Amino acid sequence: MAELTDLERLVALEEIRTLPVRYAKAIEQRDVEAMVGLFASDARFGSYGTGPEGVRRLMRETMSDNLVAVILVTNHLVELDAPDAARGEVWALCAAQSGDEYVEQLLRYEDRYRREGGAWRFLHRRHRLWFGTRRTPSPFEQPAADWPRSQVGVGDVPLADERFREWWDARARGRRPEAPSD
Repeated sequence: MAELTDLERLVALEEIRTLPVRYAKAIEQRDVEAMVGLFASDARFGSYGTGPEGVRRLMRETMSDNLVAVILVTNHLVELDAPDAARGEVWALCAAQSGDEYVEQLLRYEDRYRREGGAWRFLHRRHRLWFGTRRTPSPFEQPAADWPRSQVGVGDVPLADERFREWWDARARGRRPEAPSD
């Protein structure tokens, strides 16, 4: 890419490579506004709409019942097409607890990126599922690990989350947990 110096190219690649990691963090924290900041102002989200309001609607609906959702980002290949345009693919392993269902997925995202206002953002993200599987029982149906006493069991990270803790405590008391509320 002749329009960019080697340093500009390396900076662009690094900025783009942080996008999927920031996306995973927003999913983990159920942070809709962080997610909004990752997408271009005219990104389309199907029936949910376009731009910031479209991503807000999509994320509020899809993250509303997440108790735990973790995405491990790997194998990120980026191709710069122009000084302000790029494309890439990212492999990911996902683990999510929503209500009483625990699911693991292997997937590949096919992305298009655009630099907008000096920052790289997703223009389009396509979720390509290789497989998803339910695990029964959920690994979150174990007692607390109480690290360092034991490395087996539910860890301190999910137990520190108020929404998850309410769900986990209700299960421990033998009650069916209520749907999470926001």
